[in-house]
Amino acid sequence: MDLEALKIALAASPDNIPLLMMVGKLHEDRFELADARSCFDRVVVLQPDHGEALVGIARLLDMAGESSEAAVRLESLCARQPKLASAWMLRARIAFDEGDAMAARSYYDTAVDLDRAQADDEFLQSILKAGGNKRVAMTSSGTFHEEEDEDDGNPFDGMDAVTARDLDLEFRVRADLKFEDIGGMEKVKDDIRMKIIHPLKNPELFAAYGKKPGGGVLLYGPPGCGKTLMARATAGEINASFFSVGLHQVLDMYIGESEQKLHKIFELARKSAPAVLFFDETDALAADRRDMRQSAGRNLINQFLSELDGAQAANDGLLILGATNAPWHLDGAFLRPGRFDRIIFVPPPDVGAREEIAKIHAKGKPLVDFDPADIAKRTDGFSGADLRAVFDQATELALTEAMKKGSVVPVSGKMLAKASKEVKPSTRKWFESAKNHALYANQSGFYDDVLVYLGLKKA
Repeated sequence: MDLEALKIALAASPDNIPLLMMVGKLHEDRFELADARSCFDRVVVLQPDHGEALVGIARLLDMAGESSEAAVRLESLCARQPKLASAWMLRARIAFDEGDAMAARSYYDTAVDLDRAQADDEFLQSILKAGGNKRVAMTSSGTFHEEEDEDDGNPFDGMDAVTARDLDLEFRVRADLKFEDIGGMEKVKDDIRMKIIHPLKNPELFAAYGKKPGGGVLLYGPPGCGKTLMARATAGEINASFFSVGLHQVLDMYIGESEQKLHKIFELARKSAPAVLFFDETDALAADRRDMRQSAGRNLINQFLSELDGAQAANDGLLILGATNAPWHLDGAFLRPGRFDRIIFVPPPDVGAREEIAKIHAKGKPLVDFDPADIAKRTDGFSGADLRAVFDQATELALTEAMKKGSVVPVSGKMLAKASKEVKPSTRKWFESAKNHALYANQSGFYDDVLVYLGLKKA
């Protein structure tokens, strides 16, 4: 980013807080501490509770060797703004530099719990090597103590009780999204209500028919169309705990460790029921065993199947959601009744949904001549991620003009129209593959929804 151009823009708009923060950070990156401090101080004058500016000042103090003052400022800031993740992370780094690995671990975990983007695996490994390898809790006096693990009855001998933090899981005590927060996708929402939400909200009624709430549901469709968001919103609709599991949180280089990690994840979710356990990119963990040459991968798949069956512990009240862009790579054993026995196709957003998504992306941006209906018509076949790219490109066009003029230039409908021509729908390639499977490998009718969407079969 051009510092001189930003300074010209700042001269024309000296009270522009976002510009002050950008200029200050660029000065900081160049180790021009006095100039950076001047920018951050100006922000605090304009907005005394601006958290990131206050963190920036503490960071500059630490860089200048005044770590004690930085630590005092951060302690006060965290007390006033306890959800400011960047402040907790800076406290962790200062505590680590001062040799207090236990405090560093606690501050680090707090920061990552608040904002997963703060995670820094290299820094965490340094903390662990320095002795911060125990879960700790802060007492009322500000000191730390190790938390005692309790026996959780795991069938795996010697396995300690774990938390979402230990397993590096994205975890929310209650999911922060509901269906109303997601634009469009009404058919998918209706499917989820009938197949998931109603059984979980009316367990007594379903019990009268011998059915238990919970089970496995697989969401499939093109990338970027909201499968992950839909999983979080489903948890929000049933007021359940939400655990999100990625491939890196399960796979381990040592034989047998991956299976143990997977079991721990399921056990944690069972204890938190009602809970939604969400596996992203499910095909990576549930690949077809016929394609595997090594037994390690087969053992992990067998463990996954065993957990889905509830062979080692009951899955009552546990909803297991999987998302995949490539359902044709899944082992067929995962799709039988009792496992991922409910399949929901998540297509690209229709025109009404695209209009709603456009309105969501427009929030917080200076716009002129904005017509969400026009954007929706121009973006047929676009995924939600593609629509975000349209707004990102249009915003960059406006910023380029703003840099030249030294003042804010609104994002215009013309800029959005231009961006919608330049961004190509990422779903086309997916449908090329899906169409082949739907036409020539669909004896079970698994991909009928794809054929209906493509107009090759009647609903």
